[in-house]
Amino acid sequence: MTLDPGAAPQRPSLTPPEFPSAFAQPHYAAGAAITPPVTSPAPVPVAATAPRRGSTATIWVVAVLVLVLVGLIGYFLNALGPGASLIGMILAIVPLVGVWFAVRLVDRWEPEPRSLLALAVAWGAIAAVGIALAVDWVLILLFGVRSGVGEVLQTVVQAPVVEEFAKGLGVLLIFAIARRSFDGPVDGVVYGALVGAGFAFTENIQYFAVSFIEGGAAETSATFFLRGILSPFAHVMFTSVTGFALGLAARRGLTTGQAVGPWLVGLAGAIALHAFWNGSATFGNFFVLYLTLQVPLFIGFVLGIVALRREEARLTRRRLGDYAAAGWFTPQEVDMLATPAGRRTALAWAASLRGDRRAMMRSFIADATALAATRQRALSGRDPQAAAQEHRLLERIVSTRAAMFAP
Repeated sequence: MTLDPGAAPQRPSLTPPEFPSAFAQPHYAAGAAITPPVTSPAPVPVAATAPRRGSTATIWVVAVLVLVLVGLIGYFLNALGPGASLIGMILAIVPLVGVWFAVRLVDRWEPEPRSLLALAVAWGAIAAVGIALAVDWVLILLFGVRSGVGEVLQTVVQAPVVEEFAKGLGVLLIFAIARRSFDGPVDGVVYGALVGAGFAFTENIQYFAVSFIEGGAAETSATFFLRGILSPFAHVMFTSVTGFALGLAARRGLTTGQAVGPWLVGLAGAIALHAFWNGSATFGNFFVLYLTLQVPLFIGFVLGIVALRREEARLTRRRLGDYAAAGWFTPQEVDMLATPAGRRTALAWAASLRGDRRAMMRSFIADATALAATRQRALSGRDPQAAAQEHRLLERIVSTRAAMFAP
């Protein structure tokens, strides 16, 4: 864990990533030079913090979400009644919690800010549902209540297009207002999945409440089995496709305007998956199609997540290698920080220290991972604040290391 203070630090070789993967970050700019660590106890200089962009936009988004939430509460209480709405909400929490923990497992390598994760869920649960209900209300005013072919079109065409647009708009919004926390495909999948989970939560409230009103406990149980047990990840997978496309745009250093094209491509994929899912329930035997098509699709989704996580680990190793070349880390530390097994070993070692210093080790790992992501943003030229963030993270890393080895 320690560095050799007598070793002559070397300047890192600023070469672009050499990953053959399609997820690799093109080399857009040379990052700021990494200053070798000092051997004196003087603190690492920290650049002045620049004003945070996007904070005003976030306040407006939250204000709009609060207003829409008030309207949704009024709608549910009026249309479904307080008792059925409460039962629907309690049941809807179960799949939401399961999805939340699953997505957090995906997000463990380089966790996203909890405020943004909460915003993603809130957008899906409030704004996206509000947009979908508003569009449905307008169409009913124009064309009346649909039945027969109109009802089929509503299920297979209208719902996928409107709902995925509404959810995808939230992922694009997060991309625009929190660009520095949107680094690549894994981040896009995480934000997209949570927007989808939020939408499914509110939608499930309505489905469970209506089932309770129309069929009591028996019908509610059947609906809960279909939506809460068999398909809690349906909306999660759909919107993850949109998030994945935006994640590729982020990895390539595209601006929000430039990312609209990839966003539309991802949105088309999400709509197609959603329409296929709804169509399988409308035109065929749902359970047969579920086993033969939807289960393999879910397995493929999981395998894709695993591949993205491995790509993220390789990127972490590559960028921390720049700092190791300058003397900030040893090669052994890079191996430890860039592999799940190394991190588990480090935490076990920290637990054996006096007073159980696993919390310090977790902080060390988190800051080092954030440092690698910051370095990647600097190399892509898409974050003018990367140098200041780098100094702050290096200062914390040095301080945490010293605290872990303190007697």
